[in-house]
Amino acid sequence: MLQITANMTMVWLILMIALAAIELATLGLVTIWFAAGAAVAMLASALGAPFIVQIILFIVVSVLIMIFVRPLASKYVNARVTKTNIDAAIGKKVMVTATIDNSKGAGKVTFEGSSWNAISTNDSKCYEEGQWVIIDRIEGTKVFVYQDEQANII
Repeated sequence: MLQITANMTMVWLILMIALAAIELATLGLVTIWFAAGAAVAMLASALGAPFIVQIILFIVVSVLIMIFVRPLASKYVNARVTKTNIDAAIGKKVMVTATIDNSKGAGKVTFEGSSWNAISTNDSKCYEEGQWVIIDRIEGTKVFVYQDEQANII
């Protein structure tokens, strides 16, 4: 029995370290809660608790910490994340500076003083120089744009 307890303690320790390492690598606030649950299960195992008690503690502690601590942690972690200029461009209205025609592979827009190659999200739509369009997404060095009824109202 002592050998099984020592083995489970080691299993929980390895699981805790692996989950913490994954969290450090991703910083996604996903696996850290389970690492905490594994730490409690490891302590229970070291104290000789039955395996079913270890599993229940792992699940309950992981879920409770995730429910109560994650919102606070997410608030502080995400508070330091700022959008880059690229992320901030999504949804912005920009002016077409060279006609956007997907069939010709041509088109440019200007966003905050920078010129971008532009593609229409609708292959059959062309946008003339001077029109306003909205940035849908950015892939590499190309901006995908569309236009709605309000786009040309400044």
